[in-house]
Amino acid sequence: MEFLYEYGLFLAKTITFIIAFVIILALAASAKKGKSGKKGELEVTNLTERFNQTKSALENELLDKEALKLKEKQDKAQAKSKAKEEKQKAKAAAKQKSDESTNQAQKRVFVIDFKGSVDAHEVDGLREEISAVLAVATPADEVLIKLESGGGVVHGYGLAASQLARIKAKQIPLTIAIDKVAASGGYMMACVADKIISAPFAIVGSIGVIAQLPNFNKVLKNNNIEFEQITAGEFKRTLTMFGENTDKAREKFKSELEEIHHLFVAHISEFRNELNVEKVATGEHWMGSQALSLGLVDELKTSDDYIFEQVADTQVFQIKYKINKGVMDKLPFAASSTIENIFMRLYNKVSELKFR
Repeated sequence: MEFLYEYGLFLAKTITFIIAFVIILALAASAKKGKSGKKGELEVTNLTERFNQTKSALENELLDKEALKLKEKQDKAQAKSKAKEEKQKAKAAAKQKSDESTNQAQKRVFVIDFKGSVDAHEVDGLREEISAVLAVATPADEVLIKLESGGGVVHGYGLAASQLARIKAKQIPLTIAIDKVAASGGYMMACVADKIISAPFAIVGSIGVIAQLPNFNKVLKNNNIEFEQITAGEFKRTLTMFGENTDKAREKFKSELEEIHHLFVAHISEFRNELNVEKVATGEHWMGSQALSLGLVDELKTSDDYIFEQVADTQVFQIKYKINKGVMDKLPFAASSTIENIFMRLYNKVSELKFR
């Protein structure tokens, strides 16, 4: 028992020292990050190259020795022929005064993932990704957005839709792929695209506006608690969580929702002018196959199928803006992992003593 007491005291001191050391490191790293101002970095993945490597690796496993030798011979001949063609193209391109035709001959597809939450904070990363693509893309290229969102705050998804409109403004073809859901604010984004593809059972639509909040006024009254709210301007505040709501305030709040809904409908009509918006702007949602018949989407297809078609003869790049996490962000996880490891070692040590 005396050994355990001394060991426990030593352990407590060790844990205290480690936590203090980690906090000092975190503060130093946080200060350094604040000076550098670097929030994240762009990751670019060549999906065409990855696909070809996977295909090659699988073929090598499946083919027998003779078939593999034949394939290697064919690949060498193909590579030689391709190198010759590329050399000829390079010579022809060198003679051209304009680079426009060269750019058209080398179409690229840029893939961006967007999984939106209710507050749409992912727009910060989307902005960086789109800005990076617009720096190099031409009208001969294409942008594919893999969109997944059930909607959220109006201002957040309005900004997200405006980010996609930047691509259209540069006359770069924009395709939206809906594999799971693009509803409400998600569809506000999707309708900006030149083409919308959807999985058959993806959820699409929900073109409506909703707002809800609890009211605790009766609870406060029952407990003899007064609530005061002072405003300047008749409609500075309409519905409230703690005050007594009036019919006039409710009507004003509802009229504000109706105005937002009208703007939503006008936004969709601007980008999908052939769609009968009044028919679908009821707040309902549909499966992908139903959305196709209603004109909400243009084609039934998953993003995987679409990318698979592109990699056959096009360079496809995945663009992702990764936000750097500082030590302060990782501190809770690191500290808990350290403490867990220490206690596991203590448990193992006690177990050893017990079974001796």
